[in-house]
Amino acid sequence: MERVAIATDGAQATGHFGHCEGFTIIDVEDGRIVDRRFIPNPGHKPGFLPMFLGDQGINTVVSGGMGAMAVNLFNERG
Repeated sequence: MERVAIATDGAQATGHFGHCEGFTIIDVEDGRIVDRRFIPNPGHKPGFLPMFLGDQGINTVVSGGMGAMAVNLFNERG
């Protein structure tokens, strides 16, 4: 299963990962969406969001942009 987090403001994807209202989480199995939900952004703290999303089982993040620290933390976690 693929679990995707899309940084969103309302119904729109947002340009900055850390400052979004929250994340639309989409679960995909065999190329089909099997679940969709919204998780509010728990707060922009350096290094926190990659760990938070990783703990939610996220494998893919979609965002207009993110800082170097977040990119590095995601890469470290695989």
